Amino acid sequence: MADAMEEPRKDVLVHLNMLEMKANHLAVKQQEVWQVKVGREEQLNATLQALIIKRDQLKAELKANTSLQNLRTLLDKTNAPCERDVEDMENGSENSQTLLLMARHTQLKDLLHAHHLIGGYNVLLTKGKGVCVSIATAYEGLYLETYNLEINLQCKIRISRHNIPPFIPLETMVKQGNMQTDIRAFLDTLSQYLNAYVGRRQQLHLVKEIHNSVQVMESNALCTILVLMFTVPGEKARAALCTLEYNDHTQCLPTRVLIESEDTALASSPQWKKDQALLLETPVHRALVTLKKKGSIA
Repeated sequence: MADAMEEPRKDVLVHLNMLEMKANHLAVKQQEVWQVKVGREEQLNATLQALIIKRDQLKAELKANTSLQNLRTLLDKTNAPCERDVEDMENGSENSQTLLLMARHTQLKDLLHAHHLIGGYNVLLTKGKGVCVSIATAYEGLYLETYNLEINLQCKIRISRHNIPPFIPLETMVKQGNMQTDIRAFLDTLSQYLNAYVGRRQQLHLVKEIHNSVQVMESNALCTILVLMFTVPGEKARAALCTLEYNDHTQCLPTRVLIESEDTALASSPQWKKDQALLLETPVHRALVTLKKKGSIA
């Protein structure tokens, strides 16, 4: 009889235990769901705050860009707007001077971009339908002459006036290049000729200025021929004539170097072959410095 009563009691306890486990499992699940919900809400709130900040930034940038564009328009018209105009545009904002600097900065960037598009040449409008193009020349970081061409743009593009040296083949370049469709290519070629010419001329000037022991025997207006006389040291010092020929008029380096001396073996000597290569690869005034240091010339 007692055993019969114990069996239902065990069943009840087992059932209660299962109910308790289910209840605990359900509580854990609810806690996890709640934590996920809270985390999701926090994430959404954080995203919302970030979007609000981004919106405010975009509004501020839009306002600043609008003010900057208006100020840039005023700057392009007047070139130097007064402070009152700037302050009126910005309603007395403390950032008016900053915006003015930004507007001038963008204007300068646009000018530099336009300058780059036309190849870096300065172009000024002339009376009538024409422009004046200035080509600056330089050598080893030193600015030298500036040459100008006045170009007529009516109907057919043509050069009306210029101060290009007469020995520069300007007419040949006009005929060979198509100024009507690619004037920048023509200007680039002309600039190359002019810079090469002033570079060769500057080298000649530096040879005369730096190297007292080297005598310039001959040169021409285009500086495409240069004959130097120097002394070659040795058991018996002898004079030598060195001729540099610049057959490529768009370059500053010679295309041919010859030497003449009473010592007929000098031209075929290994040392002269090395010196000849140096003169072909290095501007003459610097090559002579190296030759002196090596003892090739006195």
